Amino acid sequence: MEKLLYLSGFGNELATEAVAGALPEGRNSPQRAPFGLYPELISGTAFTAPRHENRRTWLYRRQPSVVSGQYQPYVQENWRTGADRSILYPPEPMRWRPMQFNDASDDFVDGVRTLAANGEAETQIGVAAHVYLASRSMERRAFVNADGEMLFVPQQGRVVLTTEMGVLDVSPGEIALVPRGVVFKVGLPDGVSRGYLCENYGRQFRLPELGPIGSNGLANPRDFQAPVAAFEAGGGGYELIKKFAGRFWSASMKQSPFNVVAWHGNLAPVKYDTANFMVIGSISFDHPDPSIFTVFTSPSDTLGTANCDFVIFPPRWLVMEDTFRPPWYHRNLMSEFMGLVYGEYDAKPNGFMPGGASLHNSMVPHGPDNGAFDKASQANLKPHKLDNTLAFMFESRYRFIPTEFALKSPALDQNYADCWSGLEDRFKP
Repeated sequence: MEKLLYLSGFGNELATEAVAGALPEGRNSPQRAPFGLYPELISGTAFTAPRHENRRTWLYRRQPSVVSGQYQPYVQENWRTGADRSILYPPEPMRWRPMQFNDASDDFVDGVRTLAANGEAETQIGVAAHVYLASRSMERRAFVNADGEMLFVPQQGRVVLTTEMGVLDVSPGEIALVPRGVVFKVGLPDGVSRGYLCENYGRQFRLPELGPIGSNGLANPRDFQAPVAAFEAGGGGYELIKKFAGRFWSASMKQSPFNVVAWHGNLAPVKYDTANFMVIGSISFDHPDPSIFTVFTSPSDTLGTANCDFVIFPPRWLVMEDTFRPPWYHRNLMSEFMGLVYGEYDAKPNGFMPGGASLHNSMVPHGPDNGAFDKASQANLKPHKLDNTLAFMFESRYRFIPTEFALKSPALDQNYADCWSGLEDRFKP
């Protein structure tokens, strides 16, 4: 069983110890830490970041993380970092069917496939949208990402994230966020696992401001959970894979990196059950912008225009009168990478499948397919529960550039645009 801490506020100070007395009293780095442990600080922001944005955690561990072998290059050809501006891609909607498992030897690290990315890790701007196809657990193997934080959206099969700070068991319908620089490994208790991954090079994800909504709504801070301190007691070495400046490296360790006996701070992996999301919507007519479904936002240097928003479309009641209830036809400044965890998406009930993905870049028109438009236009507008569905978006101010892998994938739907071909001129003056 995983052991979890409930956050009283996202980013609030937490303290936990696997052995009573392992946390030092009154000092972060005493001359001699309890039980011979080593103090180690991990900073997720600059030391001088404003207090309300500052993220850091003190770890008390059996051996510090400097104890490792030298790094050697490691090959992961399908995981790309930042935008490859040499790729020619059309200004039109794109859609992929669910990616299929084709290598039973792939663990999480080797099973990541980048579909689209923007920005770059070196300037700490933008995000990448990946899928992961993992067929086996990481055993004596760990991973650390120095380029960005990682948002997990499982779609098939649970993932058990063993991190330096403890263990998170994450099921489809839940999400998990692992901070930049935190070591972890991925276990697969249900066998093969498929899901989506947002690698955020920019400012850390945080809860959005609520504005006129008030003090309650959307994702409530108390529903985020962090792991309690836990460490691996057994001996034995590890291979540590590190992503650094867009490249992958491997080093051998004689000890486990999961040797933190106690920690305190406000930088920690967290998980969240999307069933706890308090949906806001219209109770008269029309419907508000989809920003009301924002779980996390990563701000940019332009106020109100995000580096990345993580938006979900969970089960909800639709009660609006005289309203076209699916998403309307639209062109946005923001670019949208979308996935479906389970169920149907109301704008594409037949063509968009769980495990699939779509990409609608800035100012690329999109909206309901022909069947969804006809159904919604003729529907008897009684209160209706949109149930058994969970879709999401990684929405960014920067255009997503699809990778060569994505453009050549057999999962790419070459006939996506046909779903709108039946939308005829219905003008009747």
